[in-house]
Amino acid sequence: MNKQLVECVPNFSEGNDMSVINTITAVIENIDGVKLLDVDPGKATNRTVVTFVGTPDAVIEAAFQAIKTAQGLIDMSKHQGAHPRFGATDVCPLIPIANITMEETVALAHKLAKRVGEELGIPVYNYEFAAREEKRKNLANCRQGEYEGLAEKLKNTAWKPDFGPATFNASVAKSGATAIGARNFLIAYNINLNTTSTRRANAIAFDLRERGRVKREEGKLTGKPVKNANGETVYEPGLLPSVKAIGWYIEEYGICQISMNLTDITITSMHEAFDKACERATARGLRVTGSELVGVVPLQAMLDAGKYFLNKQQRSTGIADAEIIKIAVKSLGLDELTPFDPKKKIIEYLLEDDSNNSLVAMSLTDFANETASESPAPGGGSISAYMGAMGVSLGMMVANLSAHKRGWDDRWDEFSTWAEKGKMYQTALLKMVDEDTQAFNKIMEAFGLPKKSDEDKVLRKQAIQEATKYAIEVPYKIMELSVEAMTVMFEMAKIGNPNSVTDAAVGAIAARGAVLGAHLNVKINATGLQDKAFVAEILAKGLLLEQKAVALEKEILEVANAKM
Repeated sequence: MNKQLVECVPNFSEGNDMSVINTITAVIENIDGVKLLDVDPGKATNRTVVTFVGTPDAVIEAAFQAIKTAQGLIDMSKHQGAHPRFGATDVCPLIPIANITMEETVALAHKLAKRVGEELGIPVYNYEFAAREEKRKNLANCRQGEYEGLAEKLKNTAWKPDFGPATFNASVAKSGATAIGARNFLIAYNINLNTTSTRRANAIAFDLRERGRVKREEGKLTGKPVKNANGETVYEPGLLPSVKAIGWYIEEYGICQISMNLTDITITSMHEAFDKACERATARGLRVTGSELVGVVPLQAMLDAGKYFLNKQQRSTGIADAEIIKIAVKSLGLDELTPFDPKKKIIEYLLEDDSNNSLVAMSLTDFANETASESPAPGGGSISAYMGAMGVSLGMMVANLSAHKRGWDDRWDEFSTWAEKGKMYQTALLKMVDEDTQAFNKIMEAFGLPKKSDEDKVLRKQAIQEATKYAIEVPYKIMELSVEAMTVMFEMAKIGNPNSVTDAAVGAIAARGAVLGAHLNVKINATGLQDKAFVAEILAKGLLLEQKAVALEKEILEVANAKM
């Protein structure tokens, strides 16, 4: 069963005293099953955004201990900062990351809120998906009045906390209140402006944010706010749904920013928010100079941004993720204020095992030396997968060269599509390099199982058969991927840059070699499987794949030779 993962992003009302921040984060790191991903202190906001991820129970324990530690170290009666806040741990959202539903995440938020309220005596408001009533879904409503208005808020029965005391006692005067919620992945994103005017920055923020600005009588900025039939202030909606935004001046940088929360990046993405901010800034006589990512971001959000800007440049998107991310960083100006390190800012990269010993992570020399060693793995299957990956990489190269060829500008999208298709096969085949070695290791592990009792022998035999079947399926998958990948080389030989036709041909030779090599692994491993019906079927299909690969290679070489 796949592990459930939850992300937690508590915001603590301290951004200057690193001893306080380090004490809080040390508590989080001490909890087994949790990984601290990011610590982002802000001096002007006097606030630190902490991001960690882990299994549900571990995350709840880490969050509770961090809130408890912040309660002891931060005195809200003395706190000042540019960001809205009402507690030492101001907000503590839980975000479902993997194999867990929002409903389950809401239950975790309620569990944490109950414990914080009862054991720590902190007033807790549940917000977003964890809200128990409609008006509490919006964090801004829960936090309205901020710390300075908390004493009066607690007297209002309509704003009785969901958990914890409803009195402004000495303990609450020090800790303030905490908002604990469950939400989708949120990106905290600031856009930098070439102005020191908070008013101008706010004007753009109001243009953009979903809530928009207060509607005034006769449309005048100084007119009275318009009220609806219920006496509530009417707002003119902004341009970007699922976006919250305000303008502020950051003394640390000497500029104003539009501070945004992108609450649903499937509706409004980073790059869409950035481009629309550029548009509105220009209309108001200002200029966007760059942007800042607070906390971490999903890999897909960065890839989407990079591809968006590559498409605007009419350039191929079928390139390495690292190159796409570089385009995203430069286009969004994410490195204007501080260096942007993808390994520290992209959540998937932060979750990578530090002790990664995968074959594909090796240098070419180390991989060759490991293959040449007395160890039986990596063997022919892994090498076949790598040959297939290298073959389709050549096909991608021809596609990308063709997309960028002078005089072929009107065909860039056609070749970009082929490069993207090649990248899909390349990624899958690179994964199979390690998969084949893991399949071999599973067989070795199965043979190493105890065989003392009759029960041991039955279990060992079953494990050997399961591992053997897996060791057949992996190289067969390599065959399928390599044959499919040859369509990229075939098209590039026919329609790609004629100066690179031999590269497409060499790619086809490598892919055909991958198919033949993987087929040998299928056949040798099939001799140890007792399921003869499965063996007969997969050998028959394997033979067809090999014949198809040989025929494709012949056609591609004929095309290449005809063009030389």
